[in-house]
Amino acid sequence: MSLSAESLARIDRELTKYPPEHRQAAVMSALRIAQTEKGWLSKETISEVADYLGIPAIAALEVATFYNMYELEPVGKYKITVCTNISCMLRDSAEIVAHLQKRLGIGFNETTPDNRYTLREGECMGCCGGAPLLHINNTEMHEFLTPEKVDQILEGLEK
Repeated sequence: MSLSAESLARIDRELTKYPPEHRQAAVMSALRIAQTEKGWLSKETISEVADYLGIPAIAALEVATFYNMYELEPVGKYKITVCTNISCMLRDSAEIVAHLQKRLGIGFNETTPDNRYTLREGECMGCCGGAPLLHINNTEMHEFLTPEKVDQILEGLEK
């Protein structure tokens, strides 16, 4: 499974941001682009990104395993990451977690049988003033959550 021409073109655009002798600097962006296309990063995809950047595969693997935004196993179409750090806990993130687990029928680090949702627990997302909050697919943040607002978010995803 190779990356599409569109993904490679996006990686090429990222590479223009760095001097040619520092292609490794684009590894995080390249992994994100690959994950967006594939849904997760297999070892083969990580190696393909490394080869494209001209870096050792271990260098790309080190980045992919260090940051929690990269998925090294298949996940659902929508990965929901709920902040459970202290600020969110103090503002009832446990209620949000319980509501999501009941509504989706899964716990943390599980995926629904239809592969639609994966639920993750997240550390501080840097937006404590909006607690409790969650991310969808590392790109969409929702703040000031209530069970009703969570239901609206899920209904929007189901359309």
